[in-house]
Amino acid sequence: MPGEMVPDHRELRASHEERDQVVERLTVAAGEGRLTADELDERLEAALTARTHGELAALLADLPDAGPVWAAEVAAAAPKDVSRIVVDSASAKRDGGWVVPRRLEIESKSGSVVLDFTRAVIAVPTLEIEVAVRSGSVTLLVPPDVAADVDDVAVRNGSVRHQARPEPAAPVRLRIQMTGEVDGGSIAIRPPRPPRRGFWQWLLRRPRPVVALPR
Repeated sequence: MPGEMVPDHRELRASHEERDQVVERLTVAAGEGRLTADELDERLEAALTARTHGELAALLADLPDAGPVWAAEVAAAAPKDVSRIVVDSASAKRDGGWVVPRRLEIESKSGSVVLDFTRAVIAVPTLEIEVAVRSGSVTLLVPPDVAADVDDVAVRNGSVRHQARPEPAAPVRLRIQMTGEVDGGSIAIRPPRPPRRGFWQWLLRRPRPVVALPR
């Protein structure tokens, strides 16, 4: 129709599914050596907070077409030997496609640390975590193929709760060995929350209305 405005697709709002697809594309590109670990971290953060298609497209502009994301084989980026997380009264979180190192040192004085392994890039069979928790907290969100051992953590005053022990026969992609001590704080190992249902999933699961048939 004359005078009808043509929408700029770059300004269309991005959905949760589209952000997840870009995260997978970036992770594959990092595994192929096209992105460094630092570049991957920066782009993943940008992808998870992107609002429009244009912002997502800019993150893939210098990468070749990897084909359908559901058919791409995700290869891991090179992990660091040692990473450190130190929080005082603040909070730190690792989620999305973050690269799991070989060793992680965590110090939490009065803040919180959350490690979400749901979509983490895992290229090592084991991860050593050494913790020093004072009055803060450390939380690990682990899927069924990640096993965590907290038996060697010394608890002076505080708590260690493990609510995500895998089944004995389940395949394990990553084993986490945690050591250190808790003195007035807490450590929690639990499964991640289930993914949020999209609009169409919600709509399809709504109870169908009862229609009275004419007599």
